[in-house]
Amino acid sequence: MKRVLVTGGCGFIGSHMAELLYQNGFEVKVIDNLSTGKIANLENRGISFHYGDIVSEELDKVFAEFKPHYVVHQAAQVSVAHSVTNFHHDANVNIQGTINIINACKKHGAEKIIFASSAAVYGNTNVTPITLTHPTSPASPYGLSKFTSEEYLKLAKQLYDIDYVILRYSNVYGPRQNSQGEGGVISIFFDRFVTNQQPIIYGSGRQTRDFIYVEDVSQTCLQAIQYEGCGTFNISNNSSISINELFFTMKSISGSHLTPAYHSVREGDIADSRLCNKESIKALKWSPAFTLEKGLAKTYDYYHETLAQRFAKTME
Repeated sequence: MKRVLVTGGCGFIGSHMAELLYQNGFEVKVIDNLSTGKIANLENRGISFHYGDIVSEELDKVFAEFKPHYVVHQAAQVSVAHSVTNFHHDANVNIQGTINIINACKKHGAEKIIFASSAAVYGNTNVTPITLTHPTSPASPYGLSKFTSEEYLKLAKQLYDIDYVILRYSNVYGPRQNSQGEGGVISIFFDRFVTNQQPIIYGSGRQTRDFIYVEDVSQTCLQAIQYEGCGTFNISNNSSISINELFFTMKSISGSHLTPAYHSVREGDIADSRLCNKESIKALKWSPAFTLEKGLAKTYDYYHETLAQRFAKTME
């Protein structure tokens, strides 16, 4: 049985990936410092968990004991806003953490790293959709740290023969998501709708994003492990929607009567983003199964149920 280590596997995306890998016959271990992830996100008890940090000595111990064949590297500092205010923390987690993963793979013989990158590596561009040949020009420390990590992975292939697959996500959303990251706007809006608090839109709301449902993203992880060789891929729906349009779509799904408050645009935010996924569909033998409307409906059901559970606990 092949062994897979998932860093950040108690997080939003990582937990979905860990469960899918386990369901497909892999032995799965998760390492997470629980800074944003939750053990409760790992619903399958067959997945082993180790509390630890990718920037600590704990990482080497996990590799030594588990000896993974593959590493799905999801652990990261994912907030653009935080990266702007704290260069050091962003670089320490995202760049140094990735270097630590590479060193551990080299030392303990792991075959391949599946790396969670981001559309943020492209920066601001007037081109849509963005193809893999488009120049990279990060507009935030977060985007830069992701791109730098990509370059280290490519160099590790040359020097140590460690295979890699880089997955540049568009804006991922779905159940278990917290407010961090670009896709977090959906979790924030739904949380505000179900708690009857006014949602906030930063900027004009005319900025666009390419949203992809978390189950579609998880499937790419499985396909990336099976992919022969190395590669970089855009993982997206190859569609875009403005934040204003998104708000009113979600408002309709939730039945809310709230209106948004508009605040100043945040530093590091990209105006428009849409990723071309044609090469990913062909090479990874994958395609998104969820439309935005279908994914939003499933996500709303999750937040509505979660709120009901929280309310029931307060009444006990």
